[in-house]
Amino acid sequence: MLSLRGVGKQYNGTRVLEGVSFDVMPGQIVGLVGENGAGKTTLMRILFGMGVIAETGGYEGSVLLDGREVRFKSPFDALAAGIGMVHQEFSLIPGFTATENILLNRESTRPNILVDLFGDRMSVLDRATMGLRSRKAIERLGVPLDPDTQVREMPVGHKQFTEIARELDREQVRLLVLDEPSAVLAESEAETLLAAMRKLAEQGIAIVFISHRLREVLEVADKVVVLRDGRLVKEAENESLSLRDLASLMVGRSFEGSSEARRPAERPSGAGFLEVEGLWVDMPGETVRDLSFSVAEGEIFGIGGLAGQGKLGVPNGVMGLFAAGGSVRLGGEAVPLNAPRRALEAGMAFVSEDRRGVGLLLDEGIDWNVCFSAMQLRDLAVRPLLGGLFKWRSDSAMRAVAEEYVRALDIKCTSVRQRAGNLSGGNQQKVCLAKAFALEPRLLFVSEPTRGIDVGAKRLVLDEIRRVNRERGTTIVMVSSELEELRLICDRIAIVDEGRLAGILAPEAPVEEFGLLMSGLGGRAAAPGAPAAPGRP
Repeated sequence: MLSLRGVGKQYNGTRVLEGVSFDVMPGQIVGLVGENGAGKTTLMRILFGMGVIAETGGYEGSVLLDGREVRFKSPFDALAAGIGMVHQEFSLIPGFTATENILLNRESTRPNILVDLFGDRMSVLDRATMGLRSRKAIERLGVPLDPDTQVREMPVGHKQFTEIARELDREQVRLLVLDEPSAVLAESEAETLLAAMRKLAEQGIAIVFISHRLREVLEVADKVVVLRDGRLVKEAENESLSLRDLASLMVGRSFEGSSEARRPAERPSGAGFLEVEGLWVDMPGETVRDLSFSVAEGEIFGIGGLAGQGKLGVPNGVMGLFAAGGSVRLGGEAVPLNAPRRALEAGMAFVSEDRRGVGLLLDEGIDWNVCFSAMQLRDLAVRPLLGGLFKWRSDSAMRAVAEEYVRALDIKCTSVRQRAGNLSGGNQQKVCLAKAFALEPRLLFVSEPTRGIDVGAKRLVLDEIRRVNRERGTTIVMVSSELEELRLICDRIAIVDEGRLAGILAPEAPVEEFGLLMSGLGGRAAAPGAPAAPGRP
């Protein structure tokens, strides 16, 4: 169905793809893997006719559909040819509902008396039919997505399902490209997605599945294509590859597992440094109803749970991004809720799960992104003049700080002046981490820190979080959908279910115990004496 022949691409003199060739058959699921910056997303942008490709000089090589060469001028041409794509970054309209986004440009309409006079442009939306169509697409995914919810009110996971459902509504789709579709999904939701992919493949729809979750790739893909530094290094049937082989091919070296978790004897204990009591957060899709917990100074405290159960609402509420109530104390001092700057001034920082919507200044360079908040809060890269009467920004100091984090986190970029919006998704995530580290907070909330990060970089990021914890004494509260990730570096792990604390376990506890808490079968384990949240559901 699809053939790529010698495809190459460069941006501003930097080669990102060179001589990539492989085939996709009808009904075949092809896993496309590689480190961040390996060229996966660029390759799919070429296939989908994204404007950024033509605007930067086009590409070399050829793309063939059914043996005929095609060069799409826009995504509309690709859609007309039966190619659908779910992008790594969302392309949704925030003020529209899930239904309106799913059916955008394919709305159901009904005629009225004005159509006879003025033509089809006077047709009105058939809301009932649109609702049925969107529900049908959502049911194919098997997820609890409300079709009438506006995208701006959705958690990240629900936005991803909306993107996927939009493609499933297209009757003519023959080839579906999924770019990191499971990065924001919990394990149970990812299984739902993989099952839906298999059903689509059985219907003859070819799928290119880009993912850093290598286990998922090996579980669902018929064939695996590995890119490294813009070149194809392996194209093989799934059965011939192991997880370790795949990881080694991606990073170009022998892959070793992450370092061992901290031993129980090394874990911090003592009075609560962060004390949260009766927290409620009104975050759509991630509501927190009544949550209490305590974190010791110097601890790495994990928060897990299924998507939509409230784990993402905890840092978003404490940091003031959504309406919240209850009591939060840091180092014995009360931290006002619903006041983001006050939270920052108290010594807290936050790496959001929504890097593009919340975490980055997309049109600014890496240096500005890393230093901007720290310049305001702790005068980083700022020089006093006339005894401090005036302050002057030091571009050289900004550059030095940014270059330090580029080296520490292995951020792949042309220079620290490169716009954050032009980085790959995983490198954008690293910039968000660098921005938080530059604040040198006493307590750091990290939400989904390895979302969209490849297997080689994941260890680096987790080790950097641990290094900041150990060397600077920074207390870390880490929220993640990856249970094994939490078990690897956390001292304790809290599971949130239906907006409340289901329980807190040691990382070495059996996986079955975590599963019971996530499924709501493990009982509640809220802190004693935690006050209820008055007036909240």
